[in-house]
Amino acid sequence: MAVIPPAERMPYILTHYRTIAVVGLSPKPHRASFDVARYMQASGYRIIPVNPNANEVLGEKAYATLTEAARHESIDLVNCFRNSEDIPPVVDEAIAIGAKAVWMQLGISHPAAAAKAEAAGLLVVQDHCLKIDHKVLQSRGLLVARPG
Repeated sequence: MAVIPPAERMPYILTHYRTIAVVGLSPKPHRASFDVARYMQASGYRIIPVNPNANEVLGEKAYATLTEAARHESIDLVNCFRNSEDIPPVVDEAIAIGAKAVWMQLGISHPAAAAKAEAAGLLVVQDHCLKIDHKVLQSRGLLVARPG
């Protein structure tokens, strides 16, 4: 894969990677993970919930692990709603399933896991909200419109 400069990473991910596994997606509508996933789904992205305690979220079958999800779905982007210290095994799974990118939500970062993901060829975003960045990039005309 060509090297994507940091300034172009978020628009590239949001334009090219349309299937998002959301690790830690809660079925509770008041949770941030639900709000972000619902927004991304409404914006035309396919959401794959990863939560061992849910059967279905946002009308999509939930999977206990990324590995299980990848047996049934093709996953482009892994969006992480987990504590920073829980990120390394998520990154290991993302690498193992052939995901193209890992996005750690606002307040979540793990430099060592990010470096491992990048060394494996994944694009990485840390400490950013997928929903906020999508809205900002879209408002600035930096996302290629896709027919819904």
